[in-house]
Amino acid sequence: MEKNEKIARDNLLRGSEEIKGTKIKGYNFDKGVNWEEIVKSFKNFGFQASQFSKAIEITNKMINEKAFIFLGYTSNMVSSGNREIIRYLTEKKKVNVLVTTAGGVEEDIIKCLRDFVLGDFRANGKELREKGINRIGNIFVSNNRYIEFEEFTQKILEEFYQEQKKTGKIITSSELIWKLGEKINNKESIYYWAWKNKIKVYCPAIQDGALGDNIYFFSFKHPDFKIDIVKDVVEFNNITIGLKKSGVIILGSGIVKHSILNANMLRNGTDYAVYINTAEEFDGSDSGALPDEAVSWGKIEKNAESVKVFGDATILFPILVAESFAGN
Repeated sequence: MEKNEKIARDNLLRGSEEIKGTKIKGYNFDKGVNWEEIVKSFKNFGFQASQFSKAIEITNKMINEKAFIFLGYTSNMVSSGNREIIRYLTEKKKVNVLVTTAGGVEEDIIKCLRDFVLGDFRANGKELREKGINRIGNIFVSNNRYIEFEEFTQKILEEFYQEQKKTGKIITSSELIWKLGEKINNKESIYYWAWKNKIKVYCPAIQDGALGDNIYFFSFKHPDFKIDIVKDVVEFNNITIGLKKSGVIILGSGIVKHSILNANMLRNGTDYAVYINTAEEFDGSDSGALPDEAVSWGKIEKNAESVKVFGDATILFPILVAESFAGN
């Protein structure tokens, strides 16, 4: 028994080296509620709180170093209340380029026409379909919104088509997005301010979503209508070459994440990178890839400051902006 005790003790209670570093410690509510101090305390929390604290630090370095900032976001960010945060950044010229999906464009315009409303993640899909209600997570969107969006968009496509017939000029995706922002003429719109402030918006999958549906239906009437995606990709990629400092903030993943990082590969990588998403890397997708994988491709510079935060951007992004852009 004594021998067993010694073996167990030697294995369980073996000595170790002392570690120097940041002490793990949470916020002390005995001091009352101080939101600024609560967020500052995240640095010492561990887990994703400490990762998020690093994201705030890197974002502030982007700003202080006057980096050219790419803001990428998937369509669900615009479905949610993050739309107003992105609008603020665009209106105040806090970022230099926007990259999003077709849904990230159309839903901003649709919200100018009518509201989205809070629903339920567990709402019955069959019942919603019968009522003509679309569900985005726990957000409900009446299908009437898309009917109104079509009426709005078809007129703009017709304008571009008539110009194409008259002059031979083929529009780009970014020009279409600016025109949508100009025509909606609503200060609540991200793309109104993008047009107003001449901040380019790139959509590497313009044919997806309701925008793609509108182009599809328009093509029945005008099969010779064209959109130039080559000009946009050339223009977008060329932006990165020669930048003194480049910074990327990416909410979500997929094509938005890859497009931004791929463009920065042409300058041998971005200098700062902040990812906020919930994708895992086990399947080898770029969506779940950690920053270090991007370093191997030259998408993130080998000495860059980068972080991935696993979390919900509808919670984290407003706090990130409050602790960085809004205070600068």
